[in-house]
Amino acid sequence: MNLSIKHWPEQERPRERLLQQGANSLSDAELLAIFLRSGSKQHSAVELARLLIGHFGGLAPILNAELEQLSQFHGIGATKYSQLMAVKELGRRYVAQQLQQQSLEIQNSSQLLDYLRFELLGETQEVFAVLCLDSQLRKLNFKKLFFGSLNSCTVSLNQLLRYVLQQQASSIVIAHNHPLGHALPSAADIALTQQIAQACQLLEIQLLDHCVIAATGSFSFAEQGLIKST
Repeated sequence: MNLSIKHWPEQERPRERLLQQGANSLSDAELLAIFLRSGSKQHSAVELARLLIGHFGGLAPILNAELEQLSQFHGIGATKYSQLMAVKELGRRYVAQQLQQQSLEIQNSSQLLDYLRFELLGETQEVFAVLCLDSQLRKLNFKKLFFGSLNSCTVSLNQLLRYVLQQQASSIVIAHNHPLGHALPSAADIALTQQIAQACQLLEIQLLDHCVIAATGSFSFAEQGLIKST
């Protein structure tokens, strides 16, 4: 018979450890268990969290899963699914507001990549997006402009530039995802980036970065020296 978390020694309970040692001290399963609050008749909340992570392969796939997929596990229903989606959206909005309130640090793209992961990792097809920034490098708007297949996406340079001009952006960051495989850019990605950079230069708009987002990691053109800041 499973032993409920409330019967565990206090120093081993995830919630108490979080309060005493901080959230960073907890594993993914322990953090998820705090959110789940309760498990099922067969499993404690921590065991249920471990089952979910083992089945889906991590936290991100769990947050991107559909209700039908999650409800196969005893202890997960519409209420907890709704809470999961709310937590995911809260995280996305938190990072988005950070970009609106603070200037983007071009030399440190971790904040930017965190935001783009929230926006693009859940997509099951290639999506091309643009982040528009003002002269202080604060977020004006983010929009997914073009949608493609599993491994390609057609981008209209004219439509992209028209949208950027409408937003009165001083600088932009472009991004797309790779639903399958790694985050390394293809030859077509590099060529497209060069075309966009040249067009932006003519319009006196700065292309700050092109980020590729994949489940296995991220790639920043700027960090790799493939885009030169002016």
